[in-house]
Amino acid sequence: MLYYLYEMNHAAVAPWRQAANLGRFFWKNPINPMSTTQFGRSMAASLDMFERVTRRYGKPEFGISSTQVDGKTVAVEEEIVWSDTFCNVIRFNRKFSGRAPAKHNRKLLIVAPMSGHYATLLRGTVESMLPFADVHITDWIDARQVPVTEGTFDLDDYVDYVISMLHEMGPKTHVMAVCQPSVPVLAAVSVMSQRKDNCSPASMILMGGPIDTRRNPTVVNDLASERGVDWFGRNVIVKVPFPHPGFMRDVYPGFLQLTGFMTMNLDRHIDAHKELFWHMVEGDGDSADKHREFYDEYLSVMDLTAEFYLQTVEEVFVKHALPLGTLRHREELVDPSAIETTALLTIEGERDDISGVGQTQAAHDLCTNIPEAKKAHYLQKGVGHYGVFNGRRFKQYIVPRIVEFIDSNRR
Repeated sequence: MLYYLYEMNHAAVAPWRQAANLGRFFWKNPINPMSTTQFGRSMAASLDMFERVTRRYGKPEFGISSTQVDGKTVAVEEEIVWSDTFCNVIRFNRKFSGRAPAKHNRKLLIVAPMSGHYATLLRGTVESMLPFADVHITDWIDARQVPVTEGTFDLDDYVDYVISMLHEMGPKTHVMAVCQPSVPVLAAVSVMSQRKDNCSPASMILMGGPIDTRRNPTVVNDLASERGVDWFGRNVIVKVPFPHPGFMRDVYPGFLQLTGFMTMNLDRHIDAHKELFWHMVEGDGDSADKHREFYDEYLSVMDLTAEFYLQTVEEVFVKHALPLGTLRHREELVDPSAIETTALLTIEGERDDISGVGQTQAAHDLCTNIPEAKKAHYLQKGVGHYGVFNGRRFKQYIVPRIVEFIDSNRR
């Protein structure tokens, strides 16, 4: 019923949104003499704000057409190199005029979070790594777009997907997990190591992930442990309404996730939209464009399958199964101590309010048989969760450390 109410509300507001669009064009039209006045700009800004807060944001595009390698512009072309029901792997193929320079031919798989936002949230991560690596990224599919007849997707399936992707990319691959996938990626590499899999990655970079949420718990961690999985099952799991392809699939809907994201820092988001309004009134196009670029991405959300979400809450945030040594993958006990040849780099942000400081570093205590020379940890000062994988400090400080670590652990 909740999902139907959301859809009905969106449909009910649609005529008003169209009217706001027409009004906005009227007040922005240069033929209109009022468009250059304070009153005209205020009217246009007000209508623009109404349209933005009532809009449904679709899946964004990566839109990466080129990169700089050794000071030269190289064209980039997206191609799907692996595909399954709930995910595609996109390769950002750099079109060198000749053979790719060996020093920039590192194979990198970026595992994007399956936590509400699309993989395009890591656009900055991809852009920053493209000059140095042959970048691939997981492009998770919105659960409401997958028919019920295609089956379920849970945490075990996630681990299987990662293993299959690493097999597709072959030996000497480096895998980077951003936030939530740190747990399934560590589990996947553990299982592969237990099986003596030749395609185990050369290195594993875990960034701002909830490996052990008992360390320095955040509001998110406390909420999950206090409420328990049953509460989430009763209150946030709904069925996809008609006419979406995933009709009748149980999901944790994107609009509920977005509500949670926004309320965590509601004052900050309100202030940001106030600033946007005044930027538009004052004609500060650059500042307004930066705001739109960020929120067009931030407000684009996808549904998660109920079984994946609930199993993640239970195993990661309630039972702490991985650090306690009780996590199982299809009845096989996951043992991180089996990892011996895969190098480990963990990265955290000093001000991270999603995964507290120490939660990702906990992976080092689990991977006891990785030689110390192949392990490293880095804490970036002055950044929150988003800054761990994007932004100025990420490009300036974190990317060079990742590249150096990969190069020192090529097999």
